[in-house]
Amino acid sequence: MQKRKNRWYIAVAAVVILAVVLVLAVVPGKKGKNKKDPKMIEPTQQEQASEIPTETEEVFDYSATETAETKSLPKSVVSKQGILIDVDAGTILAGKDALKRMIPASMTKIFTVLVAAENIKPEQLDELVTISIDATDFSYSNDCSNTGYEVDEQVTVRDLFYGTILPSGADSAVSLATYVAGSQEAFVDMMNQELEKMGLSETTHFTNCVGIYNDDHYSTPYDMAMILKAAMDNDLCREVLGTRTYTTSKSKPHPDGITISNWFLRRIEDKDTHSEIIGAKTGFVNQSGSCAASMAQTPDGKEYICVTAGSTSSWRCIYDHVDIYDAFLPETAQPFESEEVTQ
Repeated sequence: MQKRKNRWYIAVAAVVILAVVLVLAVVPGKKGKNKKDPKMIEPTQQEQASEIPTETEEVFDYSATETAETKSLPKSVVSKQGILIDVDAGTILAGKDALKRMIPASMTKIFTVLVAAENIKPEQLDELVTISIDATDFSYSNDCSNTGYEVDEQVTVRDLFYGTILPSGADSAVSLATYVAGSQEAFVDMMNQELEKMGLSETTHFTNCVGIYNDDHYSTPYDMAMILKAAMDNDLCREVLGTRTYTTSKSKPHPDGITISNWFLRRIEDKDTHSEIIGAKTGFVNQSGSCAASMAQTPDGKEYICVTAGSTSSWRCIYDHVDIYDAFLPETAQPFESEEVTQ
């Protein structure tokens, strides 16, 4: 009887051992963890969460590169730095010290309106903003260009966009920045955060939304071209940057509004650029000389961006753009009809 029991125990033990072996063969232990087939590894909770589609911010992925055909700027160009980009091809047609640091001056305001446009809703454009003494004092104390608003005057957010670009009004720029972020300082933080998203933060940095000189306020012609491209991809900014004349909404101090102009666009429109200049912004501080960024469009719809810095005067800066476009754009000029925008 005892022998029969022992044989039964041995049989049961053998079955158990066999079962354990089979289980281990199917489910590897911890020692075999690093040898698992990658296809069989189950995702962690964090990995599973990352696979769930989420709404992501748009990433600016435009760039332009030099080619074997990239030329120097024409000898007639006085500006110390410059670049011309074929937007559609993503190539640099011509350049001079385009990656070197420069002072962007009021070209900064291109980025000011872009950041503002990306942080408001279309229905906010008709909201009223009261011009503060801080905005006007900032403009006058820094000897900036201004739109001409009076303290406590109520203007629309739309007026602030046009006032920032057309007459390069610091009063408009500071008021717009304060409206969007609560203060100019907070808005400048937003500007620099946006530069990081665009991949430009290593070569461009801003300390104010106006373009006032500061050792830590800098860019490059290439970066400013990227900023103008991003702005022209925004419908509101494209409209503002391409407007030659605008009349602000009526207010108590200005019952007929204030008529303002983009003088770069108005002065270049009858020059032979083989194109239509569809957006532009100038700049000037003593440390930078006259500078400008513009976009041209040829009759076949192709777009080009030109940025120059270090010219000797506002007029010479304009002629530098004319000479650059004239040298590299196809000779298929088309007349341009100026337009006036009135609110």
